[in-house]
Amino acid sequence: MEVIERLNHLLEGEVIRRFSATIGHRALGIVANAMIVWRVPPEDVERVGSIMASFDEVTHCYERPSTATWPYNLYSVVHSPSRDKCQKVAAEISRKTGIDEYQVLFSEREFKKTGARI
Repeated sequence: MEVIERLNHLLEGEVIRRFSATIGHRALGIVANAMIVWRVPPEDVERVGSIMASFDEVTHCYERPSTATWPYNLYSVVHSPSRDKCQKVAAEISRKTGIDEYQVLFSEREFKKTGARI
């Protein structure tokens, strides 16, 4: 009980915002990880980003500036049991958003994964 009281105190004091678990995704059979990069008209980023973020398979969705050599400005990260499933999720996102300029970039190797350290 003391632990819960202390944690509630930290939450109330806004020292921490939330608790979450980290799951060993590979142990669960989630072995395909893809960053899907999208070319979205700037005026449509909010609408498209909201749709992308609504997919259960999407764990991250964020906007970044495009450049003359890299036209993609919206990024979504998908985790799945297979590369084929990632491709299917990308195609479904494309269909629902109407955005057809994208690339699916797969992770080849994970070097390190840790939480933030202060």
